[in-house]
Amino acid sequence: MDGYTIAFGIRNVTHIEKALSEAYRVLKKGGRFLCLELSHVDVPVFKDIYDIYSFSVIPAVGELVAGDRQSYQYLVESIRRFPKQEKFAQMIQEAGFEAVEYENLVGGVVAIHSGVKL
Repeated sequence: MDGYTIAFGIRNVTHIEKALSEAYRVLKKGGRFLCLELSHVDVPVFKDIYDIYSFSVIPAVGELVAGDRQSYQYLVESIRRFPKQEKFAQMIQEAGFEAVEYENLVGGVVAIHSGVKL
């Protein structure tokens, strides 16, 4: 494969290290891994506001719109349990990827991680 992409999904994988190893295995030399995932806010004031929004508003809206508060509570909790950007980048590197980097979007609400199989 020339590329391996995953968006808003690796957070729900039981064994992230195994998923990263598999991504590395299926890529050919020069292949690129890209991951878009909800992440950790890195702007202090924005983080406080986002935490209140995440734990108060998101589950309430989930209950109102979908009648399912628990799934939206899980969403917020799974984001908090997911490794921080630096740690996830390290995990990608440990899977064998090189030129590993990430870019925070919206102050870290979302991050794009990438690596290359050389």
